Amino acid sequence: MKKFLIALSMLAMGITSTQAQVAYEKAKAFDNVYLGVEGGVMAPLDLGRVTPLNAAAGLKLGKQFSPVYGANLEGLAFFGDNRWQTGSLGFSNSHTIVRAINLGLNGTVNFTNLFCEYNPDRRFEVGAEAGIGYWITYGDKHIIQTSNTGDDTELTAKTGLTFAYNLGEKRAWQLYVEPAVLWNLTHGPGDAIQFGKHAAQLGLFVGLNYKFKTSNGTHNFKVWNVGELNDEINSLRDQLNAKPKEVVKEVVKEVVKEVVKEVPAQTTQTLCIDNLVFVTFAQGKYFLTNEAKKALNDVKAGRHVQIVGTASPEGPKALNDRLSQNRADVVAKYLQSRGVIVDEAKGQGVQGVTSNRLAVVYVK
Repeated sequence: MKKFLIALSMLAMGITSTQAQVAYEKAKAFDNVYLGVEGGVMAPLDLGRVTPLNAAAGLKLGKQFSPVYGANLEGLAFFGDNRWQTGSLGFSNSHTIVRAINLGLNGTVNFTNLFCEYNPDRRFEVGAEAGIGYWITYGDKHIIQTSNTGDDTELTAKTGLTFAYNLGEKRAWQLYVEPAVLWNLTHGPGDAIQFGKHAAQLGLFVGLNYKFKTSNGTHNFKVWNVGELNDEINSLRDQLNAKPKEVVKEVVKEVVKEVVKEVPAQTTQTLCIDNLVFVTFAQGKYFLTNEAKKALNDVKAGRHVQIVGTASPEGPKALNDRLSQNRADVVAKYLQSRGVIVDEAKGQGVQGVTSNRLAVVYVK
């Protein structure tokens, strides 16, 4: 019985397919967000003068839109004196601790999830990162080269590879190593955009990201095996076709056990399926659909009814209590408009896992 209910709930979920046999649950706007710290060293890309290495540190705030694609905002601070070989980004003889900063917006791609089936329990992943940034040089403006006199800001680009290792039982932490190149795009006269190894820094960074908990209760995308789920649904469909009456009775028994316990017993009438009308609602809603009205139209004018509204477990208790009462009230109002006598319409909040988003009408 539990498998039957679970399979039906999965059919109702909004999921997006990533592979032929794998699907992942649709994420909400603030799911799969991470915050990271990083540190590393950099030197001119042409390797004309590697030492002294420029120390760097930074922060990242990012989001994964899918297991493959994401984006992040990155802020890097640079502390060394080994300057770019071309352009205005000189470091030497600066009088500030932070020689320069770079603020960037990067796009990310996870090659492991792109070419392999997504697995939230995977430990090792390989990806890439590329983006655009804005560089600000601090210190004595007299050290800025004459070809760009007075210009202490530049447009930059970043390209890099990430080798990540997911830590912890829940894979909430991610340790990564990132070799990257930071390009000064406007190092020439007139700030014309151009790539050149003489105006680029080669870096090696080590970072640690924390992936915040998502609405699905994990720190990653929630994945389903579509093949196994289809097999389970087909098996349950065969069972339903073979024994429709027995299955329906079992479903109703599960729901009635949680909800109808609030309905007073009648000494002259036995409770059965024919005495109950079930009205279902969308998550967080209390509007009657045409199908719901059609079911309620079977209740004859002049009959006495008692209504119990329920809500699903998502959300705070106060909201669920109010939502269940609204569901009971909207059913009561509709029945009263058709001449049905409503003895009581009461919201019961969350009533077990089988009474999600229902209003049960007990016809006396």
